[in-house]
Amino acid sequence: MTTNHNPDTDFGNLGCIHGVVAMTEFSRRTSAGVLTAARLMVSAAALGAGAFVLTVPSVIEAQSYSFNSVSVEGNQRIETATILSYLGVARGQSISAGELNAGYRRLEESGLFESINVEPRGNTLVVTVVEYPTVNRISFEGNRRLDDDELQAIIESQPRRVLNPASVTRDAQLIAEGYSQQGRIAARVQPRIIKRSDNRVDLVFEIFEGDVTEIERISIVGNKAYSDRRLKRVLETKQAGLLRRLIRRDTYIEDRVAFDRQVLTDFYNSRGYVDFRVTGVTPQVTRERDGVFLQFNVEEGQQFRFGNVTISSELSNVDPDDYAAALNVKAGEIYSPTAVETVIARLERLTIKNQLQFVRIEPRITRNDRDLTLDVEWVLSRGERIFVERIDIEGNTTTLDRVVRNQFKVVEGDPFNPREIRQAAERIRALGFFEDNVEVNAREGSSPDQVIIDVDVTEQPTGAISFGANYSTSDGVGLVGSFSERNFLGRGQSLRISVGNSDSSSNYGVSFVEPNFLGRDLAFGLTANYVESTPTYAEYDTRSGLFEPSLTFPVSEHGNLQVRAKAAQTDIYNVDDSASTVVKNEGEEGALTAGGLGYTYSFDNRRSGLNPAAGYYFAISQDFMGGADEQYMETTVRAQAFKAIMNEEVELRATFEAGNLAFAQGTSRVANRYFMGSRVMRGFEGGGIGPRDADTGDALGGNSFAVARFEAEFPLGLPEEYGISGGVFYDVGSLWGLDKTYGANILYQDASIRQVAGVSIFWTTPIGPLRFNWTEALESRAEDKPRGFEFTISAEF
Repeated sequence: MTTNHNPDTDFGNLGCIHGVVAMTEFSRRTSAGVLTAARLMVSAAALGAGAFVLTVPSVIEAQSYSFNSVSVEGNQRIETATILSYLGVARGQSISAGELNAGYRRLEESGLFESINVEPRGNTLVVTVVEYPTVNRISFEGNRRLDDDELQAIIESQPRRVLNPASVTRDAQLIAEGYSQQGRIAARVQPRIIKRSDNRVDLVFEIFEGDVTEIERISIVGNKAYSDRRLKRVLETKQAGLLRRLIRRDTYIEDRVAFDRQVLTDFYNSRGYVDFRVTGVTPQVTRERDGVFLQFNVEEGQQFRFGNVTISSELSNVDPDDYAAALNVKAGEIYSPTAVETVIARLERLTIKNQLQFVRIEPRITRNDRDLTLDVEWVLSRGERIFVERIDIEGNTTTLDRVVRNQFKVVEGDPFNPREIRQAAERIRALGFFEDNVEVNAREGSSPDQVIIDVDVTEQPTGAISFGANYSTSDGVGLVGSFSERNFLGRGQSLRISVGNSDSSSNYGVSFVEPNFLGRDLAFGLTANYVESTPTYAEYDTRSGLFEPSLTFPVSEHGNLQVRAKAAQTDIYNVDDSASTVVKNEGEEGALTAGGLGYTYSFDNRRSGLNPAAGYYFAISQDFMGGADEQYMETTVRAQAFKAIMNEEVELRATFEAGNLAFAQGTSRVANRYFMGSRVMRGFEGGGIGPRDADTGDALGGNSFAVARFEAEFPLGLPEEYGISGGVFYDVGSLWGLDKTYGANILYQDASIRQVAGVSIFWTTPIGPLRFNWTEALESRAEDKPRGFEFTISAEF
């Protein structure tokens, strides 16, 4: 029984591995006598007579043989006992032809031998093998985008191990897939071997990386409610445009496209299109394999709204009317799965507050196709009595276990809540400490009423050193640098050290946040900064320092409260002789130090609200400060709302800001009064409005300000991947009030209104967001300093 199994050892005729699709298997060349299950050739001696050959399979399979000895030839590294164990033949053992054939197959499948010859010679079974060579060295040629260490980590083949042709084929495929994940689907990999002495070989992967395969065009077919432009803003994959050399999201990556399918589904589902589905994504590759035309085929379906919204209870001790207030959705609102989940979460928190355990909240949905509504009934029923036995965390080499455990609202011994476990998984991913493949699974514990939660994470870098630049027509060029660590010492704490310098100021800052202070949902923060300023509109310099510890905690679903202590120092120096009398007198007071307490309440549902096309933000802050020379209260208010209209093509934004300094002792100074630059009210220079010395023209700032800004942003008809949009805006506001004038002739102390209108161009570029404003002052005062054009850019690198 003889068969040879010889790979083409120079890999010359194997072809290349193209991308992740075209694969060329190693050819297996066999000699004329191939052992198969259908034919077994056995030479035997019978009764000392001449040899005869059995060739009928049915007869062969029925016969058995016994050999007085088994001889193994040709093996150098592989022990004879190992070969016989694979073969399953021992001296004197009776064995059938089928068993002998099975033993041969086991030898072949071991992947250790280039050829195998099993031949009976009288009462001796002779096994002749040719071993695969040992891999002496593995090298990569032609690789620039992925270094040798990265490629070595991908492949299965290893030095000082037996060469396996099947593994080499898989390795070539894995390397090609690695390049495909970088958008290089034209990459080709050619494996070759170089023979060395002592049955050793060098394995070489010749790599042609190819160019990045760009998305030449993205088209969406089947959409009616939302335009291609709006949907392309949702997609992570972008179309190649003018800045194709800088934009990194315009390369074709299969995983990113798969993610985009889910993103589109989530986008439509959150807007009431419950039947939406992506029927297919068709990538058409150009002949040169350097470009892809990507087409998403979708079916939108109809938009549904909430119908009847009710709550009921199957528990005798629970009155559903006690929980009706938790239903924060109303009939007629656009249906959203997020809204349903939010109600479930609110009901669960309420049942826990009422000391009810193992209550299951089940939304029962009735579809009304005639009026396109979904009736939702939240039913409170008895759930299974299942407890959390323990939480096992693996993969966190730096991050402490407690950082991950803090993302769970349950601990060992608590009732098991599958929805809470899913939300905990999302919170762990949102930390940013781990790669995206965070897995949180539940399995049965030591008994049927116990579950074990397994958390498997992979660490990723969380520190960063950045350098950046910004420019504005009011502040000039600024350079910034910072060091930040989002997972300081693996404790989940954040630390940031920053340094900035511009034409008008220098600042230095340190901030630290412990998000789970004392093991609770309580954030402890510590901020310290120092600023030196030389305002372009003033004849003096200022410096200020701040030290501020704080505690922040949630007070409602979207609301947070921060309480803080503050210590601040301000100083006015280098006052020019030509400066205003007010500034000179304030500068003579020297450095003033004050300390006090403050709070900020904020409410923000812009990202977490039920309506993805609308939201608002509100914050009020008050600081009560006192020192040897001054006592005052500072109050600031900020409110912002946005709404997307016209199928979310146009976004409307409205912002209101106001502030007031009220001194009980001492007076305000230019170091702490408000100045309304273009970041507060557009269309004016820094210090361009408000109280002003009539003799020197110096801007003095004000104790109070209020401004309302209204803005609309809309597409300009350009391809979305250019990142260019337009806008119009209208600002109205005022700055007023001084405590003491020192006899100077002061203009505009009253709350006289200024109005500005303008147009904007927004350009989102890889180096940062650019904004161009052209403004026209509709109402101003004679000594105001309007500005007709503004330009800002900010970037980090």
